[in-house]
Amino acid sequence: MAKQARNKVLTTITVDLSTDRLIDKLCKRYSLKKGEITKLAFEYIDKASINPNEAPESTKAELKKINKRQDDIIRFIRHYEEEQLNPMIRTTNSIATRFDNIAKSMEDIIITQLENHQERHSNLLKLLSEKLTEHANVINFQGKQIASVVQMQLTGNQKLLKLIALYTELATLGVMDGKRKDTLKTEISNLINSQ
Repeated sequence: MAKQARNKVLTTITVDLSTDRLIDKLCKRYSLKKGEITKLAFEYIDKASINPNEAPESTKAELKKINKRQDDIIRFIRHYEEEQLNPMIRTTNSIATRFDNIAKSMEDIIITQLENHQERHSNLLKLLSEKLTEHANVINFQGKQIASVVQMQLTGNQKLLKLIALYTELATLGVMDGKRKDTLKTEISNLINSQ
């Protein structure tokens, strides 16, 4: 590595005495060697694309140029804003407003339709409930009637069986059992007359 450092080719440049003093002053200020400050100065000039023949007149003049460029950029931004952005924002806002209005009207229509359908369904269910209640009442009434008819038929069948039994007993009695015959006849007439 030491050998490579020795292989660097160094050159010298001549500068007048005032430039030498300026270089010394800058070296002391930034704690650099003359070769380092010269190298850094040239790299800066190269990177910043500064033409040394066109040295700036003054700091104020450079600031005016920068301010003019900023004003030009601001004017361009304002112009673009007025010509392009503001109309786009207005258009977007009007589209959003229209969309909101359409969405609200659609919501109102849907809610109205749902309420109408719900009311119709409620009325239909109420009507069905009333009709089913009527049918249930009729069925219950008919069931009670059938039960009473069945009960009457059972009672009638029991009477009939008892009458048959009494007539059979009456038919089997002989001439001698007159008292028993009278009792059976009374029972038969009571049974027939009782309802």
